[in-house]
Amino acid sequence: MTSPQRVAALPDVPTASEAGVPGVGVMEWYGALAPAGTPRAVIDKLNAEIVKFLQKPEVRTRFSDLGADPVKTLTHTTGLSALTILLVTLSVSPARWLTGINGLVRLRRPLGLFAYFYAVLHFLIYAVFDHQLSVADITDDVVEHPWVLVGFTTLVILTVLAATSPAAAIRRIGGKRWQRLHRLVYLAGVLAVLHFYWLVKKDVSQPLRYAAILGLLLSARVIKARWRRSPPVAEPIRGT
Repeated sequence: MTSPQRVAALPDVPTASEAGVPGVGVMEWYGALAPAGTPRAVIDKLNAEIVKFLQKPEVRTRFSDLGADPVKTLTHTTGLSALTILLVTLSVSPARWLTGINGLVRLRRPLGLFAYFYAVLHFLIYAVFDHQLSVADITDDVVEHPWVLVGFTTLVILTVLAATSPAAAIRRIGGKRWQRLHRLVYLAGVLAVLHFYWLVKKDVSQPLRYAAILGLLLSARVIKARWRRSPPVAEPIRGT
């Protein structure tokens, strides 16, 4: 560590001086830029507000929680949030069948859009910080790494589902075709879990738990569909 003191995010990593290399120190700083000609009073006001915000204990704690690699932490957090909310979305129908509360169905669209929102954030963090919005670099990554391809395919599917979620889209597409199209959410769930599993290098227990939950949600739909197709049991004729 080239800073004079140990970093809170890496408390076990010694400084260069502690490692026997005294006199080595590299400091970094961050700044905000303003357009040329911005009045000094405005710059001073912005500076004071930014410093005031960064000095808040909750803000300092939040930045510390991001760890030594904030981009990696944010990428993981947004991706996991998208997957979690997607599974919650898929749990709405089984919950409605079990409880008989038909009003639960109104939660599917906002939950699905919320999952899509986090999926977009997940992709933007990856595209901006890992590839600086380079289309060529992102394309190469998608082609070379199957886990990136799977994640990108999931995002494309969720984009299609989000774009066709309004009532106007349902009327334009037609109810039956819309239902068939939105069954792609099951494929999106499978691909999202696979994407998560591939990204984990060591402990795969968490992706496997998500896979088990997804398996239960999909199995519930299969059982429900078979139950609907099964012929009714004839009642015995009773004599009077």
